[in-house]
Amino acid sequence: MLTAKDSIEDRVAGLDGGADDYLVKPFAFDELFARLRVMLRNHFSGRNTESRYLSVGNLCMDLKEHVVSADGVIIELTAKEYAILEYMMRNKNICLSRDQLQSHIWNYDFMGGSNIVDVYVSNLRRKLSQRGVSNLIETVRSVGYKLCDKREGTDERDEARRII
Repeated sequence: MLTAKDSIEDRVAGLDGGADDYLVKPFAFDELFARLRVMLRNHFSGRNTESRYLSVGNLCMDLKEHVVSADGVIIELTAKEYAILEYMMRNKNICLSRDQLQSHIWNYDFMGGSNIVDVYVSNLRRKLSQRGVSNLIETVRSVGYKLCDKREGTDERDEARRII
């Protein structure tokens, strides 16, 4: 996708909508060509097939078996909890608004209570915590939630602290 829309919400919507990549204008042609080469390499090498597993920290999700585990121990989740966790794992380290979560999980026509996402995230946190998985889901005040993979490097705040 090549667009001038550069907000995180636009990028997430574009990628969730099926884009394989998202490039914001203005752009350098060298970067565009490099991204095209990567897509061609992935296509012809067979790496473009979706992985069976998602993982963050010690949490693993088997997409084919519809099972979530932590250190090999299965965590029982409801269908909605599983859907929320999958969406967050696919968008790890990205802040997802309550509206994004609600519209993705329940669809746009759902007229649920204003705190339905908060209730499900709370239940999900409790179940994960009982299995030793804690502090992965961060609350972004007045916005939503972010699933943080601490192994994937640092976030901007850590980077800023290191520079200072």
